[in-house]
Amino acid sequence: MLHLRRLAPITALWVALAWTQARAADEVDPASLYEVSTEGTSTKLKAGEKGVFVLAIKSKAGAHVSDEAPLKLQLKGTQLSPAKEQLGREDSVAKKAEGQAFVDPRFEVPFTAAAAGKGTVDAKLTFFICTEKICARQQKTFSIPVEVQ
Repeated sequence: MLHLRRLAPITALWVALAWTQARAADEVDPASLYEVSTEGTSTKLKAGEKGVFVLAIKSKAGAHVSDEAPLKLQLKGTQLSPAKEQLGREDSVAKKAEGQAFVDPRFEVPFTAAAAGKGTVDAKLTFFICTEKICARQQKTFSIPVEVQ
């Protein structure tokens, strides 16, 4: 009987480890449920011209960007001035089509470059990616170089 009492904690540990590993194999990394692109962002322009910063979130099959949880895009420029520095879901140029459950956000923010040189558009994006089982907060940062002639 004494021998069995010593085995009980070890057995419990093995069961807990097996359950944790099975559960971990069942869960998916939230970062694998979407892609973020800045394709289309102006990277070369002349002083005084306007450029555009583009950011698009593309969710993968079975996932969507939450339209209930906060979505925030913060922009700063070095040698550049974004038209808006704080953006939310309402600033997305992508709109829900009739009958569409969710829409992937896309932002197109103009910026101006006052003087020649090297500048950057720095962005901090916070949003929630969801599936039927999870809703996970995601945060991404970007720094896009812009050459101003």
